[in-house]
Amino acid sequence: MNMQEEIEMETNEATPTPPAGFQVIVREFAKDKVAMAALIILITLLLAIFIGALFIDTESAMKVNLLSRFKAPGGQYILGTDEGGRDVFLQMIIGARNSIVIGFSITIITSIIGVSIGIISGYFGGAIDSVIMRIVDFIMILPTLMIIIVFVTIIPTYSVYHFVLIMSAFYWTGKARLIRSRTLSEARLDYVNASKTLGSSNIQIMLREILPNLSSLIIVNLTLSFAGNIGIETGLSYLGFGLPYTSPSLGTLISAAKTADIIENKTWIWLPAALLILVMMLCINYIGQALQRAADSKQRLG
Repeated sequence: MNMQEEIEMETNEATPTPPAGFQVIVREFAKDKVAMAALIILITLLLAIFIGALFIDTESAMKVNLLSRFKAPGGQYILGTDEGGRDVFLQMIIGARNSIVIGFSITIITSIIGVSIGIISGYFGGAIDSVIMRIVDFIMILPTLMIIIVFVTIIPTYSVYHFVLIMSAFYWTGKARLIRSRTLSEARLDYVNASKTLGSSNIQIMLREILPNLSSLIIVNLTLSFAGNIGIETGLSYLGFGLPYTSPSLGTLISAAKTADIIENKTWIWLPAALLILVMMLCINYIGQALQRAADSKQRLG
C-alpha cells in the first residue's frame, strides 16, 4: 500500500458519512419529545379507528331506534346515543375513518396538482407562467364554498367520491402559487444552470434538482393541508353540505350541537368528536414541524 492510498483511507475514516433520510427523521423525533408523543398518539388513534371500523356495520350503526333516544353513556352504549337512538361511539369510529380518508385523499390529489403546476409555472416563467397564474387567480377569486355547496346540492347521486373530486378541483390553487414562488428563485440558481449546461432535460431538472430542494416546504404544506382538509369536511358536514346522511363523519356528530339543550345537557353527542378532531389536528401539526426540521437537516447535509 502506497502513501496516497493511506492518505485516502485516513481521509475517508475522518469524514463522517451523512446520515440517511430515515435516520435524520428518527433523530429529529428523538430530540423532540412532543413530536414523538404526537406520533405515537396519532398512530394509536389511526390503528384503533381503522381496525375498529372493520368490525362495524355502517348500515346497522346508522339505523334509527327511537326507543333509545338520548341515552347517557354507560352500559350498552359507551358514549350514549343521539336523537335517533344511534350509538355515538360507533358513529364516531366510522365518522373518524371517513373524515381521515377524505382529508388524506383531498390532500394527495391537490398536492400532486398544485406541486406539478407550480413547478412548471415557476421553472419556465414568461408566457407559460402568466397564463397559468391567470387561471389560478381566476379560480381563487371564485366563491369556492358557495360553488361547492351548489354542486353538492344539484348532484343527484351524491357520494364520498363526488365530495373528494369537488373539493380537489378548487383547493390546489394555493399550493400552486406557493410552489411557483419558490421555484422562481430556485430556477435562477447556479445548480440549475449547470444541469442545463450538462444537457439535462427540463423534466430531469424539475424532478431531480428542484423538487428535492422544495421538500421541506412541501412537507409542511402537506401536513397543514391534511389537518385543514379534515376541518373543511367537518365544517361543511356541520352546515349540512358535507357527506350524505348515510355516510357519518365527525362533522355530522358535531352538527347535532345546534340547540341549547344538546350543547349544555347532552354533551356526549358532540364533545367526543370535537375532542378527537382537536387531538388529531395538534398531533398532525407537531409531526409536520418535526418532518420539516428533518427535511431541512437532510438538505444541509446533502
